Amino acid sequence: MIALSGRRIVLVGGSGFIGHNLALELKRRGAEVSIIDGLNVNNFLSFRAAKNKDYKFYLKILHQRMDLLEEAGIPLYVQDARDYFSLTDLIVKLKPQTLIQLAAVAHANISNKDPYSTFDHSFRTLENALDCARDNFPHFIYFSSSMVYGNFVKGLVTEQTYCDPIGIYGALKLGGEKLVIAYNQAFDLPYTIVRPSALYGERCVSRRVVQVFIENAVRGLDISVNGDGSDRLDFTYIDDLISGVICVIENEASRNQTFNLTYGESRSIGELASIVAERFPGIKLNYSAKDKLTPDRGTLSVEKARTMIGYQPEFPIERGLDRYIEWYKGLITEKGPEF
Repeated sequence: MIALSGRRIVLVGGSGFIGHNLALELKRRGAEVSIIDGLNVNNFLSFRAAKNKDYKFYLKILHQRMDLLEEAGIPLYVQDARDYFSLTDLIVKLKPQTLIQLAAVAHANISNKDPYSTFDHSFRTLENALDCARDNFPHFIYFSSSMVYGNFVKGLVTEQTYCDPIGIYGALKLGGEKLVIAYNQAFDLPYTIVRPSALYGERCVSRRVVQVFIENAVRGLDISVNGDGSDRLDFTYIDDLISGVICVIENEASRNQTFNLTYGESRSIGELASIVAERFPGIKLNYSAKDKLTPDRGTLSVEKARTMIGYQPEFPIERGLDRYIEWYKGLITEKGPEF
């Protein structure tokens, strides 16, 4: 086992949904955590530029992230990871023992609509981080996605299942995995690839399905389900993913491996919608056509992570939803939602 206490850990793209939650827990466990983030993608700069009808509410969530990081004493270096030389100078200065690559466009629909920006903010930042790391040999952790599998032919996938992604996002994530493995082959850079699925939890602004359902319910709006509700996802609460990443960092057995880090049991989207509706009586469910670029998914087996690194997910959707909804209610004023 590798001790977290005192370990130098750098998160590139670390002020996002996953990153800030991970940084807070690592700091709580005694690690020396630093964040590098340009605040461009799904963050302050993008929301201020877009100024859609909900941007003030999402800025409030982003400020909550920053407040928590500041209170925890976690330094944030505002640096665009697309700038190779500036990123290199910063990483050399911080001397990470673990480097976690999170900088990316983390939304399939956005990726399919804007491939250039997706490549620029996801693949270019990955290559820069890898090249910065190759001379210092930190443990390099890459966040991939369940989307690399494409359609789940049998409803369940393992890390050995053939990957056949659909659309820009899944293809780019699989390409990222191949690049990480290539750096290990060429430079002996130790790595771990993580494949999450259907994440949800506090301070997410990515408009993932659980977030959208809850926000509609809080507003008193109908919940719109893409498809007939039978599609299944392995919904994963953020705390389970964070515990899995900590297992990855602490265990030598994780080196040069790929892990599914999910709850490990899929549920239908219709079931998710019904659970949310039960907690907000009077909410109606509507169904619409499914996006053709959305693969048929299901359960990601987490047996490899359980066996090799001791991963133990603890949050079925009901338990995770209750926590998430309670947090949302705390953001709403007595006059109603601020969005």
